[in-house]
Amino acid sequence: MKTISVARLLDALNRFNAAHPWSHNAHYHPWLLRQLPRRFPAALDVGCGSGDLARLLAGRAERVRAVDADREILDRARESTAPSAPVTYTLAEAPYGLPAGPYDVITCVAVLHHLPFADTLTRLRAELAPGGTLVVVGCARAESPGDHALGLLALPLNAAMGWLRNRGRTRPAPVSMTAPTRDPEMTFAQVSQQAGRLLPGARLRRRLFWRYTLVWRAPAVG
Repeated sequence: MKTISVARLLDALNRFNAAHPWSHNAHYHPWLLRQLPRRFPAALDVGCGSGDLARLLAGRAERVRAVDADREILDRARESTAPSAPVTYTLAEAPYGLPAGPYDVITCVAVLHHLPFADTLTRLRAELAPGGTLVVVGCARAESPGDHALGLLALPLNAAMGWLRNRGRTRPAPVSMTAPTRDPEMTFAQVSQQAGRLLPGARLRRRLFWRYTLVWRAPAVG
């Protein structure tokens, strides 16, 4: 009986969330921008999707290279970006097809779990300019009690945020939420272990809404 009740509750939450969608990734954009300098020459946004973050970066950068492997979502991104914005959209597969840097800022939001983890971090590290900043908002597989506790806390908060952001109205999902997704395979512990080896001194934190964050600053010259 309890199993049926829990299943019904989860089904109701899923239907409610589908009717009141909001982007968990965009939720972290303000936080992400706070990790960056006020102005910088060049940025690379890996897995840019509909270009929401790339357009925000363009408010601080002299030039932004926004990369995605989905041609259709890139077309939508170009349509939503002013011609005067210093953003160049590029169809490419990460990590091996990324345009060469160096970049003062590299961002990667909810994309890393789609890619070979170690190879991608190694490539991003190589393309970062001395003193540059890498910011990742990632997804990890829940495993530890802490992961499950944050997941349970996020369930009601997710519904509340969807209701507030949509002002109680039923709306279609934003363009940023239409790209293909997949479930993460690595746990947060595994992510932390590999990131610590590849990016010494990286700061990682578990976050609400099934996310974690990583910030790493490349050593400055000298």
